[in-house]
Amino acid sequence: MKKNPIQQKPPYPIESVDNALRILQMMRDEGEVRITDVATALGVAPSTAHRLMAMLVYRGFAIRDDSRHYSAGPALGASAIGSSWTRTLRVAVEPTLEILSSRIAETVNLIVRVGVSARFLTSIESSTLLRVGDRTGSVLPARSASGGKVLLAFEPLSQLERLYRGKSAELGGDALNDADFALLVADMAAIRRRGYAINREETETGVGAIGIPVLTPAGSPIASFSVATPVGRLDRLLAPDRLELMFAARDDMTDALKGTTLDRPGVAERP
Repeated sequence: MKKNPIQQKPPYPIESVDNALRILQMMRDEGEVRITDVATALGVAPSTAHRLMAMLVYRGFAIRDDSRHYSAGPALGASAIGSSWTRTLRVAVEPTLEILSSRIAETVNLIVRVGVSARFLTSIESSTLLRVGDRTGSVLPARSASGGKVLLAFEPLSQLERLYRGKSAELGGDALNDADFALLVADMAAIRRRGYAINREETETGVGAIGIPVLTPAGSPIASFSVATPVGRLDRLLAPDRLELMFAARDDMTDALKGTTLDRPGVAERP
């Protein structure tokens, strides 16, 4: 068996990065931590520990409960996608995302689904003063995030049953009871009919979003994009002229995938 070499501390360590990684190790090994625990372990002021935790929460690596205890967030347990096709996708559609963000004056995100999770590959942040921030790297439940919902809507019933009714769903804590699963199936049918999904404060208080699929030239959904906004502006995005801009962007993204490695049937199958 090949042995890993002894890991030596880098000659020029970056203290803030090392502290963030040590916090991740603490949550992994201890389950829950408090700001005072983190400050003591790292030998830093509570204010510094709070800033570090705030960034980990922002990126989805930690979550805070009502008693101000922190535990591992969904991004910490997310497995690697293990393929470079997402880079091809991002490079191809990012110019269209930038144009859409400038035209609609809201933050736009590119999302893929991995199992029951929606992963944010990139964000184009709006320049509007009151806006939704960068969500790059975030991991959210697919059945709550608009970009995850719209991808689940294209899945056959058998796949939804596997994701939310199977043995792995029970072990992973994602299993739905009969009533909730029936609601999910009905919601997916409604999303397919209208062509987009809505998230009204289902993942974050005060935030709404509209999710639309990114289709390959062969017509298969490979990813999605969401337009995220403070919830008070969400209904404005549902106006026909706003939706028309989003659907036009969807078509432009499909055109941008032509001639790439994603321009063939069966590519980048989603789990």
